[in-house]
Amino acid sequence: MFQPLEIFIGLRYLRTRQQNSFVSFITLASLIGVALGVAALIVVLSIMNGFENELRGRLLSMTSHATVAAARGGISDWRGLIDRAQQQENVVGAAPYVQLQGMLVNGSRLNGALVRGINPRLEKTVDRVGSFMVEGTLDSLNSAGNNMVLGRLLALRLGVGVGDRLNLLVPQTGLSAGDIRPRISRFTVSGIFEAGIQEHDGSLALVNIADAATLAGLGDSVTGIQLQFDDVFAAPAGIKTFAGGLAGAERYRFSDWTVENASYFRAIRIEKTMMSIILLLVVAVAVFNIVATLMMVVTDKRAEIAILRTLGLKPESVVRIFMIQGLVIGWVGALSGVALGVLLALNVGVIMPRLEAWFGFQVMPSDVYYISELPSDLHVADVLFIAVAALVLSALATIFPSRRAARVEPAEALRYD
Repeated sequence: MFQPLEIFIGLRYLRTRQQNSFVSFITLASLIGVALGVAALIVVLSIMNGFENELRGRLLSMTSHATVAAARGGISDWRGLIDRAQQQENVVGAAPYVQLQGMLVNGSRLNGALVRGINPRLEKTVDRVGSFMVEGTLDSLNSAGNNMVLGRLLALRLGVGVGDRLNLLVPQTGLSAGDIRPRISRFTVSGIFEAGIQEHDGSLALVNIADAATLAGLGDSVTGIQLQFDDVFAAPAGIKTFAGGLAGAERYRFSDWTVENASYFRAIRIEKTMMSIILLLVVAVAVFNIVATLMMVVTDKRAEIAILRTLGLKPESVVRIFMIQGLVIGWVGALSGVALGVLLALNVGVIMPRLEAWFGFQVMPSDVYYISELPSDLHVADVLFIAVAALVLSALATIFPSRRAARVEPAEALRYD
């Protein structure tokens, strides 16, 4: 089969020989370094994607995809808003809520809380609070009876459990400056939930919407309504569509989960970007070992290069010979790393428990972390980016040694041979 001379010679130089076994060892080390760097980058990004998905799921399990709140005061026509929202094609749930700040008191223990009044029947259409109940049930809030469901951390701070009673202090509005007369109401703890998000477990208290409206002085009005969409990523566009078709939209404030939780996901994106840069530098170091490898090959093959030049081989062909050699090393390493990284990323859940059993330690103990297993979410776009970056870096690493080989002077190289 026809094979260009440059490819034939470049591949021949990759074969191991007794007299240049050290060069072959360095070549293998470069290939393995590229493969391990690429694999590590794929696995780490997949795990960070998994953590991002886990965080998003836990955050949205306690909150809706979007909210419509009154610009000031309350919303009296909330039933009409819910009916209108349910007519929108991609809305799968809508529920009213009343939200206020308060202070929970149990004897000498005090703790600030975000009190949210809900309708349990409608609440089930916009979040999954009920699935996180560890004691009691969310249905205990079905009627106005001064029952309260607390986050686990909040209950621990207050020293209360199901059946215990505590006081809720809510500041009154509309009073003159300096005149503070909080409304005080006594509640019975009827349930405890644990969502795995400290913001919710440590500060959220759920009550019946009628009890919350009475405390807030809203009467039959509510603070706002929550919307749930069939696709979480469609929420930003969906809430804009809902706002665009709503008369008197200036009376409301519209928000979605990407705005409410922007700080969380911004922090993850920054960490993911910095980790990608650090690991990409590791790949770059491994790739540029190819430079050292090719320089050693050029030094070792000076006489052969000179002979080829005297036989009429052009400098451009010499460049291609060593570029082919370097590209084979880099690309085989990169593709091997992609295969290894994809295999590891898809099987993190199987591999980590075995490693923990072998070495007798836990990466994420369940008594310390809410997530006891490493989540992994492999994105094709990440794999393609990493593979292309490794291939490009490999190509760049071959330029200098190849040009150096092309500048070998035949007479000088053969003078002492």
